[in-house]
This record gives sequence, structure tokens and C-alpha cells, in this order.
Amino acid sequence: MNHALSKRMAAVAVAALCFVAVTAFAADSIQGLAPMPSLAPLVDKATPAVVNIAVLSKASMEENPFMKDPFFRKFFNLPDSPPVKPQMSAGSGVIVDAEQGYVLTNHHVVENADEISVTLKDRRKVKAKLVGTDPGTDIALLKIEADHLTALPMGDSDVLKVGDYVVAIGNPFGLGQTVTSGIVSALGRSGLNIEGYENFIQTDASINPGNSGGALVNLKSELVGINTAIIGPTGGNVGIGFAVPSDMARSVMEQLIKYGEVRRGRLGIMVQDLTPNVAEAMKIAGSEGAIVSQVESGSPADKAGLKAGDVVVALDGQPVHGASDLRNRIGLMRIGQDVQLGLIRDGEHKTVGAKVGKAEDKKVAAGESVPQLEGAIFRNLEPGMPEFGQAQGVLVTDAPEGSPAWRRGLREGDIVVAVNREKVDSTEALKSAFAKGKGVVTMNVMRNGEAVFVVIQ
Repeated sequence: MNHALSKRMAAVAVAALCFVAVTAFAADSIQGLAPMPSLAPLVDKATPAVVNIAVLSKASMEENPFMKDPFFRKFFNLPDSPPVKPQMSAGSGVIVDAEQGYVLTNHHVVENADEISVTLKDRRKVKAKLVGTDPGTDIALLKIEADHLTALPMGDSDVLKVGDYVVAIGNPFGLGQTVTSGIVSALGRSGLNIEGYENFIQTDASINPGNSGGALVNLKSELVGINTAIIGPTGGNVGIGFAVPSDMARSVMEQLIKYGEVRRGRLGIMVQDLTPNVAEAMKIAGSEGAIVSQVESGSPADKAGLKAGDVVVALDGQPVHGASDLRNRIGLMRIGQDVQLGLIRDGEHKTVGAKVGKAEDKKVAAGESVPQLEGAIFRNLEPGMPEFGQAQGVLVTDAPEGSPAWRRGLREGDIVVAVNREKVDSTEALKSAFAKGKGVVTMNVMRNGEAVFVVIQ
């Protein structure tokens, strides 16, 4: 072997050693010094708190018109009650208090539920108790009894900004726990015709059927929203999903724990948005606020000195963005709570103190209530009323969905004809019958011309 060939072979060997060294260094850099970005740590913290919710309910089966004929039923010895069949539905929920076992979900997930079961991430299945629901915000609260639960801390949804990264966790299509990511697309969305108090977070994180009640999480692994709605031609994800802000869900949860329902606050005013054109006409700088168009006589607002034409620009020091914003915030405040309203009146800034009143005040004035059937309003049947003559009893003029009376089986338009087999023909007789009833109370009710038996424990 000549000298030149030996030199070439030595050079090749040195180059090979250098290549191996550089490759090993690069691998060490990738593995140890410069890890790839990932949401896995966030997901590991959040997913144990997200659960699957299975709901068993009963629905009336479709009937042949002949089956509704009392004579036909009697001739063939058929039962008076229409047949029912069990229905199963599923959704998601979020554990927010591991010690107490509280689980937040959507009202529409557990609506009309006869049985509710929760499946944890570790596949344990436990029965759930319904603490209360609020159709107005589409929030419901469950309670489960289980050891070693993991809760998701609740973040401050008020500090969210459009463009913030978020992660949606739920159980779409019954596939099991699924994680999707996106950003906050918009804040304060309303007008979706869902029901009541709307202040949604809009996100492009994929939300599909089954995600309802699941968690919307920020990059700190904090709960910032409860997934509640999607907009799509077939109910599937098209990049527009909505969540109830965690601050609203927290307020609802606190009232459900304390009262079993949300007791809406009110000031007794009608308001409309302050638009740029109206602001210019009123010579007001800025275009955010709520114009008081009417003040109810004798209401908390009237007692506080509010007047038509006032522009509410702040509530307890926080800006008011519009009429729906003011309505949402007042509606979720506790009855009797003192509030400070920042106003513009005749071009001058003023601060007025008011005490939040009870939203049902006007309804109660139109009828009577019974403590055991909270939320329902009763009236005597009188000539001229559409229901007069259908039966002798007491009319249920209001039974808000989700209220204690509604959950116990009463519906608006029902006519209560007897309590514990004692006939009632007036609101006073109804109250008297309930006052005498102890333990289980039974009611005979006429609903749409049919007899219904309601049991209250």
C-alpha cells in the first residue's frame, strides 16, 4: 500500500468519527436541551377532572289516535297512562370540587333525567345526584360520592382575550375522552336563541355532540368555560363553538349549592344598548353602556333614584358593555346585595347605590305561592279564564323550568284538583292541604285533559 492511499484512508476514518460525534450531539440536544413544544403536560393535569355523563330518561311512545279515546282504552282494558320507553343520552362534565364531589355540566345534558351516572377517567362508574339546574345559563350541578377525585381549578374568565389559546376536553360521539385545541375567537357572544342569560366565549376548538358540559381550559390548566353549544348545519363542528364563562358558572354553582336553584336578582328597569349614534345625540363620550328606558314604580331602582334616560356605564366599578351585560350581571347577583351603579345623567357622572330585589316579585303579586312548591305560582280559576270549566281546582300559572316545583313534576297550565286525596278549589285550600301534609304529599293534577299523579317527597 503506497503512502498516498494510506493518507486517504486515514482522512475517511477521521471524517466518519466526526460525523458520529456531531450526530450524537444533535440527538442529545433534541432529547435533553431543546424539547419539542407539547400540550401533553396541560392535558395530563386537566383530563382526570373531565368525566362522561350518562343520562337515563323516559319518553312517551307515539300513539295511534284511537289510543287517546277513553272508550277505546276501556273497551280493550288498556292503561290510562301512555306507554313509555327508556332513552339514553350522554354528555360531559367537569369536577370542580374533589372534596365535595361537585361536577359542573350543562342543563340540557341532564334535562328530564331519571338516572344520572358519571364515568371517571379511570373507568370507575358512580351514581350522581342532581343538586340543581339553571336553564337560563344552561348550567347544572351534580354531586358524586367517590374517593381520590381530581378537580380542575376555576380560572378567571374575565381576563380572557381574543387570541388566547384554549383546549376543549370532552366525550364527543361517545368515543371516549377527546382533546382539541384552538383560540378564543370572540367574547360576550349573545343572541344564539339558546335561552336566557347569554355571555358566551366563542372558540374554534372543535366542539361536537357529547362535548356539552366539558371543559374549556387555558394554558395554565384552569377551567375558563363550560362547553355548551355548536353552530353547524348538521350539529357538527365547523369551527364555531361556545362556552359559558367560568365566572358565570361559578356564580350559578354557588346559588345551586345554597338554594338548589338560581334566584334571579332584579332592579326593576328596562334598558337598551348605548349605540354610537345615540351616544353622539346625548353628547356622551364612548359608546358602551345601557340606557334606562323605563323604571318600574316601587322597584329597587325607583327607590335608589334611577330615572329614564340615565346611562349606566359601570356596575360595582366594572364597565358595563351593554344592556345584556347589565342584565346578566344583575340577574346572577344575590337578592339583597348592595350594588353601586355608575351613571351619566344630563352629561354628569353620578354614583347611585341600590339593593338587588327578587326577580319573582311581579309574578308573585299575580298569584299565590306554596313553600313546598317553590317557583310555582297558583291562581283561583275564575270565569273568563280559558281553563275555567275544565276542572274544579287551582291553576298553575307559572312553573319555571328547573325550579323545585318543576323538578317535582308541576307544569305551567296544570290544574291541581286534590292534595292527599283532599279536594282543593282555591289557593287557600291548597295552602291548607299542604300545611296539613307531612312526609310524602300526593297531588291529583289535570294536564291537557288527562289525569296526572304527582308525588312530592
